[in-house]
Amino acid sequence: MHPVLTMSSIPSASSNSSSTSATSPPTPPAASGQALRAEFRALWQLAWPLLIGQLATVGMAVADVAMAGHASAQDLAGVSLGTSIWIIVVVTLMGVMMAVTPLVAHHVGAQEFSKVPHLVRQALWMSVGVGTIALVLANLSTLIFDHMVLEPAVRTIAQQFIYITSVALPAFAAYRVLYGYSASLNQTKPMMVISLLALLLNVWLNWLLVFGNWGLPRLGGVGCAWASMVCVWFNLAGLIWWMRRSPAYASTWPFTQWERPNRAEIGRLLHLGLPIGVTYFAECSAFSLIALLVAKFGSTQVAAHQIALNFSSLTFMVPLSIGLAVLTRVGQALGAGDPVAARYRSWVGVAAAVGFSLVSALIMALFNQQIASAYTNDAGVAALAASLLFLAAIFQISDGLQVSTSCAIRGYKITRTPMAIHLTAFWVVSLPLGCVLGLAPDWAPWHPAQPMKAQGFWIALIVGLSVAGSALAWLLHRITHQHVAHVARVTHIARGGQHA
Repeated sequence: MHPVLTMSSIPSASSNSSSTSATSPPTPPAASGQALRAEFRALWQLAWPLLIGQLATVGMAVADVAMAGHASAQDLAGVSLGTSIWIIVVVTLMGVMMAVTPLVAHHVGAQEFSKVPHLVRQALWMSVGVGTIALVLANLSTLIFDHMVLEPAVRTIAQQFIYITSVALPAFAAYRVLYGYSASLNQTKPMMVISLLALLLNVWLNWLLVFGNWGLPRLGGVGCAWASMVCVWFNLAGLIWWMRRSPAYASTWPFTQWERPNRAEIGRLLHLGLPIGVTYFAECSAFSLIALLVAKFGSTQVAAHQIALNFSSLTFMVPLSIGLAVLTRVGQALGAGDPVAARYRSWVGVAAAVGFSLVSALIMALFNQQIASAYTNDAGVAALAASLLFLAAIFQISDGLQVSTSCAIRGYKITRTPMAIHLTAFWVVSLPLGCVLGLAPDWAPWHPAQPMKAQGFWIALIVGLSVAGSALAWLLHRITHQHVAHVARVTHIARGGQHA
C-alpha cells in the first residue's frame, strides 16, 4: 500500500484515533507544551505550501494592478473594476468546490480510500456545470458598467477584462476540485510549485502584453486579462500533469475509469458546497462591491481601494491557509472517530491564525504609507490608500478569527449556519452601514454631513468582520462541545450495557 494511504503517513487524530469505538472513548490530547508544539508542527506542514501557493495566486492580482497602474490611471481603474467582478465570481466558485475537502478528509480519516475516486469524479462533473454557469453570469455582470458613471476608456477595459478572463472559469472550478482532493491527502506542495510557476508566467505575459514588449501590441489593462486567463488554464494542466506522474495519487487516482454524472452524488456535493459559496460571496462582495459603489467619486477612490484590498488580501492568505489546513486536520480526526482531537485541532488552528493576524495588523499600521507608495507614483492615490491600510490593520484580528473558525466548522461538514452568520454580518450590517457612511444618502435617518467615500465603507467592514468573528467563534465552541459530549454519552451508555 502506498504511504499516502496508510494512517502512519496521515497526521493522526490522536494516539488512539485508529482504535476509537463506542466502548473506547477518545483520549484527549495531553495538555502540554509538547502536544501543542506537535500540533502546530503538523498544522504548519500542511499550511505552508498552501500559503505560498495562495500568496502566488494573489501575487498575480497584485502584479495585474501594479503593472496596469504603471500603464495609466485609466488602465488601473479599469482593471480594478474588472477584478472586482472577477474576484467575486472566482471566490464564490472556490467556496462551492470546497465541498470536496471535508468529504475526502473524512474518507481519509476513516481509511475509506476506495470511495475517494468516485467522489472526485462526481465533483469534476459538478465543476463543469457550475463553471459554465459562472462564465455566463460573469459576462452578464458587465451590464453593470453600462449603468455606472465611468470614463469610456475605463468602462471598455473593465468589460474586456471580464469577457476574456471568464473563459477560464470552468478550468478554475475543476482546478479547485483537484486542489481539495490533493490537500485532503496531505499533498499540498504540488499547488505551491504550480502556483509559483503560474506567477512567473503571469508577470512575464503582463510584461509582454501590457507594455507591448518584444514587438507585441501594447494592450494596457486588457493584457492583464489575457495573462490571467492563460495562467488559470496553466494551473489546471500543471496539477493534472503532476498528479499523473506522482505515485502519491496512484491508489485514489480518479481518472482510471469513465463515470456518468450521478445526480444524487452531485446533489450531496452541492448541498454542502453551495452554502460555502454563498458565504464566500457574502464576504468577498462586501469588499469588491465597494469599488463599484465609490466609482462615482472618481478613479482615485477606486484605485486607492484596490491597492488597500490587494495588500490586505496578501496578509489574509496566511490565516486562510492555516484555516484550510485546519479543515483537513479536523475532517481527518472526525473521520477517524475522534471528536476530542478535532476540537483540539480546531482551537490550536484558530490561535495560530489570530496570532499571525496580530503581527500583520502591527505591520500595516506602522508601514501603511510605505506600502501604499510601493503600488503607485500618484501622490493622491497613495495618501488615500495609506489611510485605508490603517483601517485594514484594525480588522486584521477579527478577519483572522472569522476565517479560521469558519474553516474549522466546515471540517464538521456544517455550512449553513456559517452562511447565515456571514450574510448577516456583511449584507445586513456591513454594506448598509458602509452605504450610510460612504455615500451619506438623504434617505438615511442619520448620515455624516459629507460622504466619507471609501473610508466610510472600510469602517463598516471593521464592524461586519467583528460581528462575523465573534459569532463564528461562539458557534465553533458550541459544535465542538456537542460532538465531544455526544461521544461521552454514547460511551457511557455502552459501558453501562456491558456492566449489565
